[in-house]
Amino acid sequence: MNVILLEPGDVNDEGHARLSGAAAAHARTVLRVAVGQTLRVGVVDGPLGLADVREVAADGVALHCAFERTVPERPRVDVLLALPRPKVMRRLWAQLAALGVGRIVLTSAARVERDYFDAHVVTPERYRPLLIEGLQQARDTRMPQVSVHRRFKVLIEDELDALCPPSVRLVADPAAARSPAETLAARAADRVLLAIGPEGGWTDFECDLLAAHGFERVGMGPRTLRTDTACVALLALVHGALR
Repeated sequence: MNVILLEPGDVNDEGHARLSGAAAAHARTVLRVAVGQTLRVGVVDGPLGLADVREVAADGVALHCAFERTVPERPRVDVLLALPRPKVMRRLWAQLAALGVGRIVLTSAARVERDYFDAHVVTPERYRPLLIEGLQQARDTRMPQVSVHRRFKVLIEDELDALCPPSVRLVADPAAARSPAETLAARAADRVLLAIGPEGGWTDFECDLLAAHGFERVGMGPRTLRTDTACVALLALVHGALR
C-alpha cells in the first residue's frame, strides 16, 4: 500500500479522519504506524496529501490530513473487456486500477459464458475494494467507472458512444500487423478505448461490428495470451505510446 485512500465522507472540514477495520489493521500491523508519523493519503476521486498520525488505538487510527489543491487527472485509457472467468476477473480488478483506466466496460460475447454475469465478482461491493487496492498500489485516487452489459450488439451500436465519447478505438487481435504504438503515432489521441476479447477470441461478426464502429486492429505478435496477461501488456503499451 503506497497510499491510504479515504472515502470523501471519512474526512471532515478540519482534515480529521479515522481509519477503522482493515485499513486500521494494515496501518498498525504492516505499516507499524506511531503517533507523530506522516502517511501518504488520498481521497477517492479527490486529491492526494499527507496525514499526521494523532492516535493509534485498538479500534482505529486517528489522522490529521492536509491535501494538495489539485486532483489527479483521470487516466486517458478506457477498456472494453469481454467478461472473463470470474477468478480471472477477480485478479484483474486491482491490476486495471493500478495500470490506470478511466472506465471499464464489461460486455458479453459469443465465447463468454452467460453465467459469468451472475458471479459476485461483478457486483460493486466485491469489485470496489479490489479497485481501491490497485489505486493504493499505484498511488492514485481516480476510481475507474464500471458498467456491465449483457448484450454486445446493443452496447456497440446504441450505448458505446455515450459511455466513451469519440476517441481512438483499438481492438486487440493477434493477427494484426500494427502495434498500438505504431497506430497511435499517427493519431492525435486525447483518449483511447481498447477492446480486449475473450480467450477464445472475437467472432467474425463481432470483429466486423467493432470495425464498423471505428475500432482499428492492433497486436503484439502472433501469440494468443490469457485475458489478464493481454490486459496488462496492452495497457502498458498504450500508456507508453500516449506518453
